[in-house]
This record gives sequence, C-alpha cells and structure tokens, in this order.
Amino acid sequence: MRMAEITGHVDTFCADNAPPRELWPERDWSGIPELTYPDWMNCAAELLDSVIEAGRGERIVFRYPAGTWSYQHLFEQANRIAHVLVEDYGILPGNRVLLRGPNNPMMAACWFAVLKAGGVVVCTMPLLREREIRYLAQKAQITLALTDSRFAEDCEAAFEGHVLQFDDLELRMPGKSTAFTNHRTAADDTAIIAFTSGTTGEGKGTMHSHRDIMAITDCFPRYVLDPSPDDLFCGSPPLAFTYALGGLLLFPMRFGASSLLLETATPPHLLKAIADYKPTICFTAPTAYRAMHGMLEGHDVSSLQKCVSAGETLPRSVFDSWLDATGLRIIDGIGATEMLHIFISASGDEIRPGATGKVVPGYQAKVVDDDGNDVGAGEVGRLAVRGPTGCRYLDNIPQQTKYVQNGWNLTGDSYKVDADGYFWYQARTDDMIISGGYNIAGPEVENVLLEHAAVNECAVIGEPDEDRGHIVKAYVVLRPDVAGDEALIKELQDFVKARIAPYKYPRAVEFAESLPRTSTGKLQRYRLRERQ
Repeated sequence: MRMAEITGHVDTFCADNAPPRELWPERDWSGIPELTYPDWMNCAAELLDSVIEAGRGERIVFRYPAGTWSYQHLFEQANRIAHVLVEDYGILPGNRVLLRGPNNPMMAACWFAVLKAGGVVVCTMPLLREREIRYLAQKAQITLALTDSRFAEDCEAAFEGHVLQFDDLELRMPGKSTAFTNHRTAADDTAIIAFTSGTTGEGKGTMHSHRDIMAITDCFPRYVLDPSPDDLFCGSPPLAFTYALGGLLLFPMRFGASSLLLETATPPHLLKAIADYKPTICFTAPTAYRAMHGMLEGHDVSSLQKCVSAGETLPRSVFDSWLDATGLRIIDGIGATEMLHIFISASGDEIRPGATGKVVPGYQAKVVDDDGNDVGAGEVGRLAVRGPTGCRYLDNIPQQTKYVQNGWNLTGDSYKVDADGYFWYQARTDDMIISGGYNIAGPEVENVLLEHAAVNECAVIGEPDEDRGHIVKAYVVLRPDVAGDEALIKELQDFVKARIAPYKYPRAVEFAESLPRTSTGKLQRYRLRERQ
C-alpha cells in the first residue's frame, strides 16, 4: 500500500482529520499502466494546463445556452480567480473552499482555481438549505465560500466566514493576471471533500486526492466509455455529485472533448438540449431515461452515441424501452462517493441486460458474507471493492470502520456475481434511500419531521416506486391531541421541504399508532420495509 510521506499543504486539516492509516482501504495502482503518477502532481495542471501546453487551447471545452468557452478561456479565468483567492482572500494551500452554484462554466472555473491555489474543493448542490450548508462548513472547517448570487441567501445565512458571490468575484478578476503559478501539491494531498449527503450530524465527508481525481479519468472512461476528442458530453446531475464531476467535467477534459453545461436539466430540458446541441454522450439516472422515453416524440436524439446510467440501479424495463426507442444500449454502472466514481460497468457487446457489468480495469470486486468470506457464484452477499481509489472519511472513525473492512470497501449494496464475472444488483444493505438518482438518508428526514409540533414519533424508509426506483415514505405517530388527515400530510411535506433539500421530502406519509421497536427501544425499520 502506497503511503503519502510528502505534502504541499500548509493547512494540514485534511491530513490531521483523516482516519488512521491502518483503517484505510488497500489501494492498488498496478492494475493498468495509466495509474502510474508522479509523487508531486496538481490535477488542475494535468487536466487543464496540459491542454494549453499542447497547443490545443482554442478547442471548445464548454457549450452552454449563452455561448461557448475554449480551453484557453477557462485557463485564463481559472488563473484570474486563483489570484483573487490568494491575493485578496489569503487562501493557503490546504484551506477548504465551498462552491455553490448550478452547472455552468463559472462554477467549473472556480473548481479549477481552488485547486490551482492548492486549496481543497467542497462542492455543494444549489438545493441544499441553510442548516445543511452550516453542517458542511462546520464539519470541514471552511472559512471561504464562492457562490452564485442567485443561491447566496442560504449560504450567507449559514456561513460564519467569507461569502464571495460570483458577481463580486468577476469584478475583481479583470485586474488579475491570466498567468498563475500552480501551487505544488503532492499527488496524495486532498483535492476535494465530497459529502455523501447533507445530513445534519451524520453527513460523511469523503476525502479524495489529486491522484484519485486522475485515477478515475483513466479507468472507467478510458476502458469502458472510450470517448474521443470530438465527443460532446451532456447530463443532468449537479457537479456536486461525483457522478457529474466525472461525467461532465473530468472525463471530457481528460480526452480533450467538450461538455454541455445546463443549469436546468430536468428530463424535458435535457431532451430539448439534446435536440438543440447534438451531444454524443449522456450521463443521467434511470429515472430520467424513463421520463425522457415518454417524451421522445418530436425530439431528435439521433446525435447520441452512448448513454450512461448510475446513481441507482437500472431497471431492465428502462434498458429495454430505451433500446427499442433509440437503438442505444444504456451503459449501466455502480460507483460511490467513497470510491469517487464507477468501478463496475460494461459497454457495447459486453453489456448483459439486467446486470450492472464487470469490474472496471484498475479495480477488484467480490461478494462476501457478513464475516468477510467470499461467497460462491450466484450467492447473494455484500459487495466489496478496492483499487486506486477508496474510502477516507473526514473525522468519522466509526463510519470508517464500517465501510472499510479487511482492506476492502463495503459499499452497502447486496450483489451476486455469476460464473462469467457479471455483477447483479439485489438491494441496499443500509438505510440510505436512492430516489430518482439522489441519495437520501432516512434518519435525516426523521430528524426534521420530529421538529414538527404534531409529530410524536416517526420512521422513514424507501418504498418501491416504478418511476423513481424508490420514494421516501414516512410512518408518523402523532401526538394524542392531533388528528391525521390529508391537510396535515401536506403540511408535514411542506415542513420538510422548507428545512432541507426539497427532493428529500416524504412523498408518502402514513399515520400509525406505534412503530416497531426492539426491547431496548431501537427502531426496527426492516419490519416497516417488510410491509412493502
């Protein structure tokens, strides 16, 4: 196992709050030749500066409704922002910087600027509310936030440090040089902290290094997706999701291609954008493919050559209907925020409908029982994976010991593997609800519901749903003097929407007289799931 002995960080917060080395997963960079990286490396230089140095700066990197950006323009804007961060705000290598905004070129320029300055990016979704942002800022000890002015209110209310709106940032940029000397970071210095959810008190920050960033660009996209410089990528997830970070920013740039950045990418908007801009590669969730399938009439999607699905399991019915309508076989994949991106997948003739796929070159995966022993072909067990990336939770040893066991990352998914090496998804093994591609922690929704004056007890689980995979369902025990009705259901739903990201609200609410508990009072969510 390769250990980091060097660092370019002055602020050593990330290293100080990483789990002890003996709790890290085994990491292996020998699986494919591309994973050999130097000890000192800044991934911003590898992904962006290298294109300029190769004389390809005039190539288009971003298309968006207002126009285009070239690699050269992105390079210059990122350098100006880096100067602002260092000269005007005194950012030190290793400082965490929060980014908040929709998918657009300015958001991407800020991402690169933070890394160029030696900082650590903590990217958040515009949907997060004040309490969620406050938790992230406190957990990662962030003192500077860069935010789109349209999403500044919650950020400013939650933040105790500096909040710099993009509008103000742009006023400072013109006087700055378009040249910037990137800070010399070690390959194993933390580059980003990606949070698995906005769970107050329970959110898990996953730390990924400059080496990790480069590793995911050289595994799944190189060996499974196989893009070319002529490809135009598109998709729906926000850049705060590592799925989108790879699919809409890192992967196209690694191969000198372009990306279509859309601030609004709901199925109808994405479908129209595909017809208008003619992208060739699409990254979205099964829910979106299902929705777009029902809207295909009148939209030209013939430009698409490859479609990628992740974020939740891909139902066979969605695969078949999309294939029938477009002639395209969806490339399914499983990744995890802890692993940074996809590690099991298949494309082209290698696709076996209904299966997630095979292990992506560079990784290893197996199915184990509760004691960590390998199970036989066709037997259901826990998915275990390892490779060049792996779980390192920020200041969370209890969760680290659950996720990493015997050097393997346990993703929380039940799988079986067949004799040909194909992995078949079975179910989640924890209380995380995957709905429409979003990860939703049931306990977080419970905590919000319990703040309502009418709620005595509650339990939240995922209920199977044909369109979204699962929906959030709340079982609610009301206080004795309260009567449950449709008006109260809507009131509870609106209550949740106002306090955490709206996609987390319970789409189904059932009033109950009591909740199943153990003799010691522990809630038995599995008994509620059995009712489904």
